[in-house]
Amino acid sequence: MKAITIDLESFIPVSAAKERIFEPKHRRGKIDVTFLVLVLILLTFGLVMLFSASYAFAFYNEGNSFYYIERQLFFAVAGVAAMLFVSQVNYKILQKYSLLLFAGSVALLLIADIFMRDQYGFARWIYIGSFSFQPSEIAKFAIIVLFAHFAATNADKMQTFKYGVLPFGICLGTVALLVILSRHLSGTIIILALGIAMMWFGGTKMRYFAMLVGAGAAAVVIVLVVPAFMEYAGDRVTTWLDPYSDPLGEGFQTIQSLIAIGSGGLWGTGLGNSRQKYLYIPEPQNDFIFPVVCEELGFIGASLILILFALLIFRGYFIAMHCSDKFGALLAAGCITHIGLQVVLNIAVVTGTIPNTGISLPLFSYGGTALLMTLGEMGVVLSVSKKSAIKKN
Repeated sequence: MKAITIDLESFIPVSAAKERIFEPKHRRGKIDVTFLVLVLILLTFGLVMLFSASYAFAFYNEGNSFYYIERQLFFAVAGVAAMLFVSQVNYKILQKYSLLLFAGSVALLLIADIFMRDQYGFARWIYIGSFSFQPSEIAKFAIIVLFAHFAATNADKMQTFKYGVLPFGICLGTVALLVILSRHLSGTIIILALGIAMMWFGGTKMRYFAMLVGAGAAAVVIVLVVPAFMEYAGDRVTTWLDPYSDPLGEGFQTIQSLIAIGSGGLWGTGLGNSRQKYLYIPEPQNDFIFPVVCEELGFIGASLILILFALLIFRGYFIAMHCSDKFGALLAAGCITHIGLQVVLNIAVVTGTIPNTGISLPLFSYGGTALLMTLGEMGVVLSVSKKSAIKKN
């Protein structure tokens, strides 16, 4: 059997080493204003709904109705500033440091797994004094950047196993293993989906995806037979199939979510008038903020927000398709796919379509790390859009 070797020089971005952080003015294009406006509109909607959904819970638990919105506003301002800054940075610099970014994200996941486990065995956060962040959020972006680099550097070899599957599988498997060991199921799902999507965009041969599906199925079986994970995942599946089997326990959140969605009707109860946010939906500022949106704004308001997300995703893919180089196109496609995946999965969870996996709604759910990373990724898409503008002009 012929041994498979990987020529590491094939993955080193030689051209990217010559790129400047900020391009000369005569080479700069204009950012996509439509995409920027859509991001800001959704962020504004998200902040308004976060305050509406969280103030009762914040007052009861923190003694301050503004506890969550104050913090989210801080990260929103910082995130918008970061987005605008990143939009002016030459995105090709990311290709130069893609391997370093990936290595750093793996190191952070290892630190969390080894040193940051709580009493329940979860290791999702890294704490530095009063500051904390989720390393899995950084890992998602690292996967997007590294896979875009792999596919762009070896564009003419992506149909081979050596270049189109092996390096992707090693990197994706490493990150997914570390995230699942931290008992972060939703993070694992998104990272695996992102990795597979990036391989698809990059041109991996179709028959290899069957191998990936088989490997994924095997991984699920292995996880489910490990006692620590079997109990955790088994309870989620049982509750999903019949939330009323434990209406005051595991099924409580799903039941209250469905009640909130149904209570909104066509036009909703009005902004601020949700009843389920008054300690019925557990932590309504996080993963289950969308049911409060449905209750207060009704089917019409919730549909409008989903339409805005759809327009944002469509515009992001439009930018990717019109980029003048493959790395930028894959980078933009990966960032916007990340948003799309989280929106779809979050809506599926709160409507009971899939088991509860703790997936947040981008630009709406409370969380500083997630908001900063989301807006940072939107800044990357805006940076790529300048190349799209150059091509169209």
